[in-house]
Amino acid sequence: MDEDINDVNDMSSIGNPNMGKVLKTGFVSFVGKPNVGKSSIINAIMGMKIVIVSDKPQTTRNRINVIYTDEDAQIVFVDTPGIHKPLHRLGEYMVRAATQALKNVDLLLFTVDASEGFGTVEQQICNLVNQSKTPTIGIINKIDLVNENRIKQIEDKIRQGIKDLIAVVKTSAVRNEGLQELLNIIKANIPESPQFYPDDMITDRPMSFIASELIREKIFQFTYEEIPHCSSVIVEEIKQRENGTVYIRANIYVERESQKGIIIGQNGNMIKKIGESARKDIEYLLESKAFLDLHVKTKKDWRNKDFIILNEIGMRDDLEQ
Repeated sequence: MDEDINDVNDMSSIGNPNMGKVLKTGFVSFVGKPNVGKSSIINAIMGMKIVIVSDKPQTTRNRINVIYTDEDAQIVFVDTPGIHKPLHRLGEYMVRAATQALKNVDLLLFTVDASEGFGTVEQQICNLVNQSKTPTIGIINKIDLVNENRIKQIEDKIRQGIKDLIAVVKTSAVRNEGLQELLNIIKANIPESPQFYPDDMITDRPMSFIASELIREKIFQFTYEEIPHCSSVIVEEIKQRENGTVYIRANIYVERESQKGIIIGQNGNMIKKIGESARKDIEYLLESKAFLDLHVKTKKDWRNKDFIILNEIGMRDDLEQ
């Protein structure tokens, strides 16, 4: 008989003996505009892909907690959608998720893309950060793309813009530069408390959510123009079969029939490409064989629909905060 793995798909172990151990423990939320590299920094620190990334803005739609644990600290990184001017109701919910993450955390990580510099949007985000009155670490990311003079200019702007600034760290997620310094500063500025999660738990999101995100990442990677932003993924079923293979059935939603044809591709080539690439990432995380059963459906103008539609395609967790 197939086994429904929804109850054990939080990617953690049960009854961990170290639960409650006192460490430097805290919640640390990223904040910044889209595509500044927040998710890439988290993945680099974790040493594996937990949150999806692409070179297209607004890839991250949901808030997700990623849990880093070592011998003396447990840091819960809160990855958030980029703060931007929303063009539809989905965008409004994304911005809401990002701004809510400014509250009730121990530290903020205000992240700026060095290649784009410090502009009007960054100043607006500084104002939100200051309103939260939360201690903040400035991060200048993608320093491998610019010269020292550009980095210095951005650092000066951050120091002028953030009132409760702890430090400014220069990072490159692709080169793993500055990440250990960032970890050290975070550890020095979070409280001692019993750890919140088991040592081997890496996210509080269920496997169904992670699988849907990895599928969506491949849509961002392999399709262009409006297709990535007009698509969403919801996992309808996830079971472990008797042979150990994890069966995952997911629907990919688009807004128009023409977009459906692009996702499927000629002779089904695109949907096969998306599925094969996502399956490899899912198998890496599960340490198990996986079978992806993907279907493409049209739901007209879903990004502007009401709560019920957004809930149906995976926004429930953020809307209920």
